[in-house]
Amino acid sequence: MKLFINDKPLKVIQFIPTLPVFEYDTIIGSAEEILSIRLVGKVLIQQATARQLERLIRIMELKRLKKLLSITFAVDDYEFMVEFIKDQFKVIKASGGVVRKQDKILLIFRLGKWDLPKGKLKKKEESLKAAKREVEEECSVKVDVKDKICSTWHTYVRKNKRILKRTDWYEMNCLDDSNMQPQLAEFIEDLKWMNYKEVMKSVKDSYASIQEVASEYYRLHSDLIR
Repeated sequence: MKLFINDKPLKVIQFIPTLPVFEYDTIIGSAEEILSIRLVGKVLIQQATARQLERLIRIMELKRLKKLLSITFAVDDYEFMVEFIKDQFKVIKASGGVVRKQDKILLIFRLGKWDLPKGKLKKKEESLKAAKREVEEECSVKVDVKDKICSTWHTYVRKNKRILKRTDWYEMNCLDDSNMQPQLAEFIEDLKWMNYKEVMKSVKDSYASIQEVASEYYRLHSDLIR
């Protein structure tokens, strides 16, 4: 499981004795206290405990941790830890899409950042149908939904409640963009078709989860990288 807290990637993996520890800048043991001063570079916590994870989530919510690049929790019981993480938050499900037209994909400009169209699922709504609905509503385009790209998890706090949002991302082809316009009610100011170089430049200043979706999409469609 990989999630983003304060736009920093936190990854939970199964602990094995042969973990490549040389890939990390800081290594913390299960008996050690997590201090913000040690959260520098790529951090690995070996045989991490639920208490350490709870402490880390609180630190990451309160501090920007500018020197932290990523943190990996290597745990003895992976399934337990994933459920423990979910129990710390209210889980919300959302869906979105990467819409393609020839060699370009569609980005939206919302709240000062280039982003991808997405939105929350309605009650009992299927993820794929929600993705299509949200993209068509936010951009006023018609799309054909293809394969799933990936899922991302990110956290935020709203009304003093911790929220963990899971977003499923789908590939889409544009069928008609003749009436394309931003949905102002959702604070979308602009829409733009961009090629690979334009996309990667634009999302550089966007959310880390959006950067990950874009990278995964182009990994699947390397023919567009030029």
